[in-house]
Amino acid sequence: MALPTAILVFLATFTLAAAAVWVARMVMDRRSGEAEESEEPAAVPRFYEYDDSPLLRRDAEVSSISVWAWVLERFNLVERVKRTLGEADMDWTVGRTTLSMLVAATVAWAILSQIPWLPFWGLAILGVLAGMGPYFYIGKRKARRWEKIEEQFPDALESLARALRAGHPFAGALDHVASQTPNPLGKELKRTFAEGALGSPWESALENLAERLPMQEVCIFVAAVQMQSKSGGNLSEVLEKLSENMREASALRGEVRAMSGQGRMAGYILSALPVVITGFMFYVNPSFLDPLFTEDIGRKMVTGAVLGVIAAHFVIKKLVDIKL
Repeated sequence: MALPTAILVFLATFTLAAAAVWVARMVMDRRSGEAEESEEPAAVPRFYEYDDSPLLRRDAEVSSISVWAWVLERFNLVERVKRTLGEADMDWTVGRTTLSMLVAATVAWAILSQIPWLPFWGLAILGVLAGMGPYFYIGKRKARRWEKIEEQFPDALESLARALRAGHPFAGALDHVASQTPNPLGKELKRTFAEGALGSPWESALENLAERLPMQEVCIFVAAVQMQSKSGGNLSEVLEKLSENMREASALRGEVRAMSGQGRMAGYILSALPVVITGFMFYVNPSFLDPLFTEDIGRKMVTGAVLGVIAAHFVIKKLVDIKL
């Protein structure tokens, strides 16, 4: 049965990981004991790095499972996953994300292993793709969120320029714009204002905004504000021109997206066409496809065709995804 097999595979994988953690912890404890006397005190972090206010930062806990958190903290991949979760504005922890990927891969492996003609290399590739499913979902959430921010940012800059022209200081204008801008951009602007209002330098607060949203528009805005604070000038006029340029760039991206829509639709059709044709042939004449599942060469051809369709889908998607 697929479910008992999945449970056994998951328990075996978790047992091996726990044993590896136990051995690694013994080694690390021994090394830390030897280097404890020569350890230098760590540098004092800046305000926005150690402030635990829920308004300013997300919970930094890697995982609620201490053993699993200890394992994840030993890999550089944790920071990348944590940054992606922050950019997608999801309350998942790194531990929850990695465990979801592990469970998805284990369940897919257990289900697909019931197919007797599926070769091991095809089973491994499909299991890895299933395990990457949660990460692909996070990336999709991040892409949709960034599209909304790109649409909202020119309007927010224009509102900020009008507030500055009306005589408001930068902090007051930013607070006004943050309260009037809907999420997701409004949430990021409120967080930036909270950092500056609670004592962090505005340069650091704006740099944090650029780190959380490493988009071209946000980076240009942060650079413009920092340059104006050092050299002076009419910031409202700069923001108006910047907003106008961003609107033109957004219109250009819309035109490119519309022109590449035919390529995206062709990719979806080409990816679905083999499945539709196979289902139609099964319905019309099931015995016609029997050699693909009874012969060894036919099984290899089916496995290669499935993996080829999946790979072609991602290749077409990459080709039609034009970045400006």
